[in-house]
Amino acid sequence: MNTNLMSSLKAFLMISLLAVSLNASSQEGMHGSTPRMIHGIGASFQSFDGLNERIKGFPQYEQLKDRSAVLQLGWQTEKRRFISALDLTSGSSMSGDPEEKSSSVRFLGASTDIGYDLLKSEKVMLYPLVGVGFETYQARFFTDNSEVSFNNIIGTPAVQSEIAPVKFRNNFFNYRLGAGVQFKCTKSSSHSIGLQGGYTGSFKDKAWRSNDSQKLKDSPEDRIGRFYVSLIFGYLPKFKH
Repeated sequence: MNTNLMSSLKAFLMISLLAVSLNASSQEGMHGSTPRMIHGIGASFQSFDGLNERIKGFPQYEQLKDRSAVLQLGWQTEKRRFISALDLTSGSSMSGDPEEKSSSVRFLGASTDIGYDLLKSEKVMLYPLVGVGFETYQARFFTDNSEVSFNNIIGTPAVQSEIAPVKFRNNFFNYRLGAGVQFKCTKSSSHSIGLQGGYTGSFKDKAWRSNDSQKLKDSPEDRIGRFYVSLIFGYLPKFKH
């Protein structure tokens, strides 16, 4: 990942963390509330048609899957039914076997959302969400190397390069539209369980780059149009005084 990309991601994370921290501090002073930690596990569905169409012309490679497993870690605060949230996500197609023809895609993301609780309930929250985020993707393509001679690999650097997986990267700034519902546990109001789902879309198409984030001539372009759903678990962290 190049320096400019790392700087952009760090800046976005710093701004998001600062916004949530300020919101949390304000709530704590006025209402004595604490940001709720959110853990989630779910699935997302994203098709990279541009890259897959180009890969189709190379039969030694397999096209990318359009589904991924997703893990989520975040913070959520509420003030007068207005909700703010910061989420860090990681996803993987859970595919890709280095020993056979296969492919995989994985991503990391950060996002910040705002929403509004539609219900005046102490036990249930129902809320729409809108927000922005940043995601970085890596696509990997493996070939079947079972017929490649060990001696050829040792003696020929070119063969060593040929059997290595091909990797590409892409990065997207996104908008987010979604909704969630949470139910507070009857035995402990500090814990909750719920569902979140929605749509993440990129602001523009982006061309795929090398694994070192170098521009490539005639590189295929894609955009994010990802649907997601997650089972989320929330709790209020306990701080020792």
